Amino acid sequence: MMRVGLGFDAHGFDDSRSLVIGGVTIEDSPGLAGHSDADVLCHAIADALLGAARVGDLGDVFPGTDEWKDASSLDLLAHTAAVLERTGWKIVNIDATVVAEQPRLGPHRARMTENIATALGIPVGEVSVKATTTDGLGFAGRREGVGAMAVALVDRA
Repeated sequence: MMRVGLGFDAHGFDDSRSLVIGGVTIEDSPGLAGHSDADVLCHAIADALLGAARVGDLGDVFPGTDEWKDASSLDLLAHTAAVLERTGWKIVNIDATVVAEQPRLGPHRARMTENIATALGIPVGEVSVKATTTDGLGFAGRREGVGAMAVALVDRA
């Protein structure tokens, strides 16, 4: 029995933090505001997986408590994979898109894909990471922050 989940996340820029997307720290760019490391890509993927398995959402599984303060979102993904495994689900594949005018993510996509696959315990070939701009439209176009969306397919283990 396969199920599909959809995830979305967005965070505004915060000059006092490092920018982390897909577990990659990107230099020369403002970071993102958030409780954990504010990795929008990992958050969207985790939310998609949790939704597909119908085990809650990002806020349910990772509440704004001290336990998750400044946590690595790759650790959140690993925890999400463990939740799915415990509830009888296996991850089939992930397709995700980061929405940002800046920075350019092309040079970092391969490392992001590898980081995500490793954290989830799935083959690299089952993770797709893409990036796009909004051609100047909306919060991302105004360079106020970064968003990400993801689709996840899970199957009964």
